[in-house]
Amino acid sequence: MPRPMRLVKREDFRKVFQAGKSVANREFVCYTLHNPEVERFRVGVSVSKKIGKAVVRNRVKRLVREVIRVHFMDKLPDQTDLVIIARNPARNLDFAGVKKSLGHLFWKGKLLR
Repeated sequence: MPRPMRLVKREDFRKVFQAGKSVANREFVCYTLHNPEVERFRVGVSVSKKIGKAVVRNRVKRLVREVIRVHFMDKLPDQTDLVIIARNPARNLDFAGVKKSLGHLFWKGKLLR
């Protein structure tokens, strides 16, 4: 996923958590916030230390970013900030599992165009 499409600043995460809406399933929680300051959507991924060591956490983050890049790049709404938080069952998912789970999450939150 291109760098301008990532949420990286602590302040941006805080805004989404405080003012955004959330939707969850077994593997992920997604917070969304409309942000007219950006052209496309931006995504931030958070994986707690409870999930596992750094290798596991980084793998989950890479999988989430890649699934969004490959399958949801043109389906998510513009001018939106998304924060995706991985829950413990996400550590065991493969690419297809992450795709299915995020698809369900975006459908549940009415985020797909």
